[in-house]
Order: sequence, then C-alpha cells, then structure tokens
Amino acid sequence: MSHNHEAELLASVPDQLYIGGQWRDAEGGRTLNVYDPATGDLVRTIADASPADGLAALDAADAAFPAWAATPARERAQILRRAFDLLQERKEEFALLMTMEMGKPLAEARGEVAYGGEFVRWFSEEATRVQGRYGPNPEGTGRMVVSQHPVGPCFLITPWNFPLAMATRKIAPALAAGCTVVIKPAELTPLTTLYFVKLLEEAGLPGGVVNVFTTSTSGKVSEPIIRDPRLRKLSFTGSTPVGQRLLEQAAQGVLRTSMELGGNAPFVVFDDADLDKAVEGAIAAKFRNIGQACTAANRFIVHRDVAEEFARRVTERVKGFTVGRGTEEGVTIGPLINEGAVEKAAALVGDAVQRGATVHTGGSAIERPGTFYAPTVLADVRPGSEILREEIFGPVLAIVPFDTEDEAVRIANDTEYGLVSYVYTENLARGQRMIERLETGMMGLNIGVVSNAAAPFGGWKMSGLGREGGAEGIHEYLQTKYTLTPNPF
Repeated sequence: MSHNHEAELLASVPDQLYIGGQWRDAEGGRTLNVYDPATGDLVRTIADASPADGLAALDAADAAFPAWAATPARERAQILRRAFDLLQERKEEFALLMTMEMGKPLAEARGEVAYGGEFVRWFSEEATRVQGRYGPNPEGTGRMVVSQHPVGPCFLITPWNFPLAMATRKIAPALAAGCTVVIKPAELTPLTTLYFVKLLEEAGLPGGVVNVFTTSTSGKVSEPIIRDPRLRKLSFTGSTPVGQRLLEQAAQGVLRTSMELGGNAPFVVFDDADLDKAVEGAIAAKFRNIGQACTAANRFIVHRDVAEEFARRVTERVKGFTVGRGTEEGVTIGPLINEGAVEKAAALVGDAVQRGATVHTGGSAIERPGTFYAPTVLADVRPGSEILREEIFGPVLAIVPFDTEDEAVRIANDTEYGLVSYVYTENLARGQRMIERLETGMMGLNIGVVSNAAAPFGGWKMSGLGREGGAEGIHEYLQTKYTLTPNPF
C-alpha cells in the first residue's frame, strides 16, 4: 500500500467534531494526536472535545429526537441500507484506515468491514419489524395494546479494538429503533468512526441524529452527558472496571444500559476432539485481532491425553506467523495497541513462567519500532497463575491440562467473567452438557469464531448486560408501553 494512497485517504477523513449536522472544531481549538502502533508515527491530529462540546452534542441529539422518532421506519431503513451500500463501495478505504490507526493486518481489517457492515444491513431490515400486540385481557373486560417506542437520546462509548464494528453495532440498532445518538469513539482509534459518520451524512441521515466527539479526557466529558436528565440510554463496550463506574453514574438517571465488558474465555479440548479442527479453532479464537478481542480465548483447557500433541501442533502454526505492519504483504500478526499492552503481556507471561509454565515459542517483546509482542505458546500453566484470572488481550496461548469433564467445567467456570466459551468434542451428548454447564452468554461448539450480526452478542456475570445484534439488539433501544382500552363488545 503506497504512502500516497494512505495520505489521500487521511485527507478525506474528518478531523473535527460532528454536532447537529455540522463539522466543527473543539472548544478553544484543542487537538489530540492519533498514532500508528506499528511505527509510532503520527497518523492524524484531530479535535479534542471539552465537556461543553459533549453537552452540545447531547443538545443536538435531544433536539433531533422527536422528528427522527416520527420518521417512518421504511425511511430509516433506507438510509441505513444506503449506508451499507456505500460501505461496500469503500471497504478498501475503511480497511486501510483501521490498519493504520489500530494495527490489525489488512486481511483482518477487510473481515471487520464485512462484519461491521452486516450490522448496518441487519438493522436496516429490523427497522421495519418493530411490532406490538393486541388482545383481550384474561377477564374479558378490556383489550390490551402493547407497543414499542424509541427510548430517546443515546450515548454510545466504543473501544479501540474493532473501530468499525463496535460503532456500527451500536449506531445501527439505535437509528433503526428511532433513537438519536451521541457517540464517543476511543481516543486511540477515532478515525474510523469519524469516517463512518461522514458516510452516514452522505447516505442522507438528517443533522443531529448522529453526533460524534473525540476527546483525550473521556471521563470528564462523558460524566456530564450521563448525568444529564435528557439522556435515556447508555451503551458501553470496554473493560469491566470502567463499566462499573459508568453504571454507578447511570444509576442517578435510571438509564437503560447495555454493557459489553471483559472476558476470560475458556477453550476446552476433550480427548475425543478432532485435533485438526481444534487447532484451527484455537488459532482463530486466540490470534484474530492480535489477541485483542473480548471474545479471544484466554485459557486453553486441554485433556491431559492430548495436551502435548495439541501444544506441538499450535506451536508449529504459531512459529509460522509473520509479524509486522498490517499493510505489509503476508503479515499475520500486527502490533499491540500501545506500550502498556506489551508490558501487561510480558508481566503475565513472566508470572506464569515463574510458577512453572513452559514457553514453547515467543515469550518476549520484539525489539523494533512500534509496540510488538511475539506470538507465544505457554504449556503446563499452573493454577494460581495471573494469566488464568486476567484477560491478557495479546497473542499469548496458555494451556492448562485437565483429567475429567467435571474438572474442565470447574476450571472453565472459575472466573468472574462469562462472555464466551469454546468447546471441542466429537461426543454429541457431551457437547449438549457443555451448553448446559458453561456459564457464558455465548459458546462455540467445534468452532472458533462465533460473532454474527444476526446473533445476540453478550455475556453473563461480570461480562455485561444486554445484547448486541440479532432480534434482541434493537430491543435494547426500545421501551414497552401497555395500554388498556375498554371492552368494545
């Protein structure tokens, strides 16, 4: 990919806030810098919003809400469909932009454009399917009308690891339901959201329906919005500690909340598993997005009889990875998002090794420009290792042996998180038992990637509240009204 092409693309990406249908500078002309994690180079300088800018965005969303809520569902659907079509036309630009600001290999960035686009298409179709019901009450004394209504202005906070999909899977259902939006992308990867909002403008979205601000002082700008009585919904994807803090703030206004928080996904391989499939699944579940996904497998719980062979096969595959800038040909592993992520990976691997784990490959940061950590396989990870408790968010595959099904279930469920689990077994009954016994909101049975726009994405326990995608996704942005009318007979 030529530097000229990258420069042309960056020139077309907005560097301002989008409030009330206008691109504008931040208060006082404040700016923040966005860097390429693969090189450390400056990618773009953009507006850095103040609390006043944040409240201006909420003003605009609140003002636009009545007209947007009253817009026929078919019109809302058509705007979303136009946005989907434009996204397909510009998929290469979006993929390159994500690689530049986040670091993922270009092939994976293209996959994210396809995945992120599916939320726009799916909710364009769901917009016209918001339904209620009508019928007699049990006593026969009246008729019950149950109707669905948009919840109101929404504040959406997205993380850095999937810059497009995290935005589309919140914006699309909100718009489909008739809600207006203020969105705050992550400071580390804001450009993709700015570019997508520009695309929504082009698709014919009225001013004020979606407003976006970027800021380096997230907490300061977000809290006044969350505490404002005009806001009716908060949706956040990110870490559990930040989610807990936001829930406390949201309690004051009794906001509807969706929280997609941390994960600590178990990947269980039984002795009857098809090891070829299990290795394929493991590579996908662990190393997609450089391991920086809340759905990434964190603990590989492998039956003792096959643990050595499984470790050998995954190590062989991992040794074949190519590390580098995501735009380079053949690169399969890009950089971690920043220096802090590299330090965290190093600390967790160091702790596991100190407690007796064996490094089969990798196990250290890579000395080169950018923030790279070597793809790593650890075997015989001991109970009590921090890597079994903490989400590593990096390219480290940690293997724990087990002997019995009950032991596997106990290890898998021994975490405060419950986002997703993966199970490999050829035994149908055992697979069904795992569906019943594993405490996660999602599960991959003999498959290593579960995300789909048509499926309800979300977790149990400390992994969150609510669902994104599927028929359930739009209901997060709707509220129910029951009306009783007198018996007409």
